[in-house]
Amino acid sequence: MALMEVKAWEEDVVIPTYGVGEPDKNPVFLEKRVYQGSSGKVYPYPIIEKIFDEKEDKTYRAVFLENEYIKVMILPELGGRIQRAYDKTNGYDFVYYNHVIKPALVGLLGPWISGGIEFNWPQHHRPTTFMPVDHMIRENPDGSKTVFVHDVDQMYGTKGIAGFTLYPDKAYIEIRGQLYNRTPLPQTFLWWANPAVAVNDNTQSIFPPDVHAVMDHGKRDVSRFPIATGVYYKKDYSEGVDISRYKNIPVPTSYMAEKSEFDFVGGYDYGVEAGILHVADHHISPGKKQWTWGCGDFGKAWDRNLTDEDGPYIELMTGVFTDNQPDFTWLKPYEEKVFTQYFMPYKAVGEVKNASQEAVLNLVLKDKTAEMIVYASSEQKDASVSLYLKGEKIFSCKTDLSPTKVYQNKVSVDYKKEPDVTMVVEDSRGHVLLTYTPLEKTMEKLPEPAKAALDPEKILTNEELYLTGLHIEQYRHATYDPDPYYLEGLKRDPGDSRIHNAYGCLLMRRGQFKEGEKHFRAAIRRLTWKNPNPYNSEAYYNLGLALFYQKDYDGAYDAFYKAAWCREQQELAYYYLAAISCRKGEYGKGLELIERSLIRNSHNIKGRGLRAVLAGKLGQTEKALEYIEENLSVDPFDYVSRRERCRIFGKEESGWNEMSALMRDNSDTYLMTARDYMEWGCYQEAAGLLRECHGKSPLLAYYEGYGWLKSG
Repeated sequence: MALMEVKAWEEDVVIPTYGVGEPDKNPVFLEKRVYQGSSGKVYPYPIIEKIFDEKEDKTYRAVFLENEYIKVMILPELGGRIQRAYDKTNGYDFVYYNHVIKPALVGLLGPWISGGIEFNWPQHHRPTTFMPVDHMIRENPDGSKTVFVHDVDQMYGTKGIAGFTLYPDKAYIEIRGQLYNRTPLPQTFLWWANPAVAVNDNTQSIFPPDVHAVMDHGKRDVSRFPIATGVYYKKDYSEGVDISRYKNIPVPTSYMAEKSEFDFVGGYDYGVEAGILHVADHHISPGKKQWTWGCGDFGKAWDRNLTDEDGPYIELMTGVFTDNQPDFTWLKPYEEKVFTQYFMPYKAVGEVKNASQEAVLNLVLKDKTAEMIVYASSEQKDASVSLYLKGEKIFSCKTDLSPTKVYQNKVSVDYKKEPDVTMVVEDSRGHVLLTYTPLEKTMEKLPEPAKAALDPEKILTNEELYLTGLHIEQYRHATYDPDPYYLEGLKRDPGDSRIHNAYGCLLMRRGQFKEGEKHFRAAIRRLTWKNPNPYNSEAYYNLGLALFYQKDYDGAYDAFYKAAWCREQQELAYYYLAAISCRKGEYGKGLELIERSLIRNSHNIKGRGLRAVLAGKLGQTEKALEYIEENLSVDPFDYVSRRERCRIFGKEESGWNEMSALMRDNSDTYLMTARDYMEWGCYQEAAGLLRECHGKSPLLAYYEGYGWLKSG
């Protein structure tokens, strides 16, 4: 039977919506605000502090993906969230479908809504969770279709793209994340996908079988799992309570798996025999979390705050490059990190023991009987399900699997210990889809909760002072500052190169370029104490940046070239050498230098844009167009490349309308693109771009005027 092709389209949908107030026009500086365990700073974003009590119908432009098995609705106007994910085979919404937009003041900037799948980066909850994002649809050669959503965080300059793909014959949503640091300094981020799941007395959070301990935000508290035996979130579970069950948690509670070597986490409703799974490689996606408002009166009040009729939900959050909240990871200058995760419905399996994006299994051993259940996310003809006892095959059968055909069977097996039994699922070619061997049942020792940082004078070594300061920066701590730790270290050793470099970077982030320069020079003095060519040239690179921002381009050029002597800094140094060459009109030299940079990091989107600009300046039109098409295949939201294509072809044949639609007259997007041009000395190009924006920000006119002034 021929499968339905994947459909992707945009459509207006009407959703009852409770309105929100206007953003505060005055900038809000919340330097010590604590939010979700880290800094709650918001500038330059505005805050909304008003939610209206009356609802009215509102039209949203939704994007849909649909295949034979599932249908997905995405709302680019509300952060690019998945609003609905529906299993067509059994009529089950495998993520919580909230039929109303009913915000509460939960988000970093104010309004936040429950339901669907929210994508949180570079912190939780995402700053733009209630704001519009860029989006586009792409048809792929294999018949799949992808919806891309994109925005750039205005606080830290990190760029995020999520691509949602449906395949013609797969009952899952593939999500490819692409994160990029557009700035010349290291930034930190976390990525937690936040699927909401409808809950009732029949639901269970399905964590892998090796999860024996769970931890609170910041790893401040710890509990056994799934049977809690102590006090957790001020609730006494000493009698032994299964906290994987929503009905057993009366108070607001969050827990994250301490560790797991499995690739899945999910939820299941035994009443309808259906559930949701998230699947991703645990080596890059260790985060597995449940959050609930609780089933008590407080939780029910929050249910009423966030929906009209759709009842309670939990969040089953999944962290990539992170295992806790907050748990931030570094994204180095112009670095890209990519990852893939899957969300899929499943049915009949119950308490999953192992899963991949291809198959899901459960193995229950009881009274010398093995109950085996297997679900597949696509059609698997002549698959085999086998059972082994101490490595010897004792049972095997052929079966057809699909999203509508679940294998279930019970087999007698004379085992003495559960770990002696192994279940294997293979496709028709003999390739293993999934395997599971029960784990030894042991009472593992609970991990220790995290401890707060000591005061600087109580820390023994300079290395620990340096690492503590770096930790405070990395985790965006709201109430601790790194400065005292760095300054204590310099008090003990005035020449410590690590601390000079770190403290100089901190000062440079604050715009104190001259002060930062002093620390970079001090770091270089120590690094070149015995050898004029240091093992790592980061301090030279940072010195180049400090001088670049002070408009000492000759001094910066020298520092960047010295930084380029070390492999670690070549990509960054050559990028800025190319930018300075472009500023001087030395386009040929600049093109040579940017090529060297891109050898080290071919996905530096800013470097790619500069290369296209330089080729255009040299009159190498065909080469520039070749670069542009390559750039857009890597990042379809590279607005410098789109602009350069328009400059070459003119408005009529260049994709001008597509570029304008993607940019949405978003002032921040135009300003970001203009600043890229200005960094390269292309002031006329920047001013011309800004003139085309109809956004409301007064900075548009300010930057445009500056651009015309500098261009003469």
